[in-house]
Amino acid sequence: MCRWMAYSGAPIPLDQLLLKPEHSLIDQSLESRMGATTTNGDGFGMGWYGAREEPALYKTILPAWNDANLADLAACISSPLFMAHVRATTGSPIQQSNCHPFRHGKWLFVHNGLIADFARVKRDLVLAIAPELFAELRGSTDSEAMFFLALTFGLDADPIGGIARMAGFVEQVGRAHGVVQPIQMSIGLSDGERLYGFRYSSEGASRSLFHSKSMTALYEINPEIRDRFSPDARAVVSEPLSRLSEEWEAIPEATVAIVHAGEVERRAFAPELPG
Repeated sequence: MCRWMAYSGAPIPLDQLLLKPEHSLIDQSLESRMGATTTNGDGFGMGWYGAREEPALYKTILPAWNDANLADLAACISSPLFMAHVRATTGSPIQQSNCHPFRHGKWLFVHNGLIADFARVKRDLVLAIAPELFAELRGSTDSEAMFFLALTFGLDADPIGGIARMAGFVEQVGRAHGVVQPIQMSIGLSDGERLYGFRYSSEGASRSLFHSKSMTALYEINPEIRDRFSPDARAVVSEPLSRLSEEWEAIPEATVAIVHAGEVERRAFAPELPG
């Protein structure tokens, strides 16, 4: 599958989380410990918020560990909110338009998981995307289709509801085609102010997802990070960036974690059928 991470807090250079931790996202691209695949080398992407409302993107089909530009870019770009993703394709081509994050207006979206038997259900799913959004589809992944379905079902006004209605619609279409467990998803979503981490699957055994604990607690564990991370710093990750289990909390099954101003709120998550 894939691995992803997201950060919210005072601006930091992206390499503080992308490259420097012992089990950074770049390390996970070579040797994931908790993913469905060990190697995630089918592309890399990062998106970050800066001076403008629309986030910036950098995507490449190169494996993250073999991108000569990444270290320089990550060291020179600072952001208060960013996401990054390493890809392991489930069948769609290795091309830049299929790399995450996906962007629409102020939104960034990353996904780990799959729509089961996507080729069988793809036509019904993509034809449900709003006509004004359909022209923005650039790639051929199930992940991008999920994002644009969520936008179609009201993500702009109701982010959690938009994702819930997308998941409900995917399950409805999948089961109509005889797919027993239609969706597997660990999703990162942001509008530049809030960061959302969703964990849900039809089979009730979703891909791993964690968030960092409060910085107050982490300062006591590791005082040296006080100079690197602000009190409101939080990360949401597919798997921990360190071996210290006390730094991370697993996000439960069928849950959305909302990160804002250094606080993490958890809510139960369940699919809904679109109205």
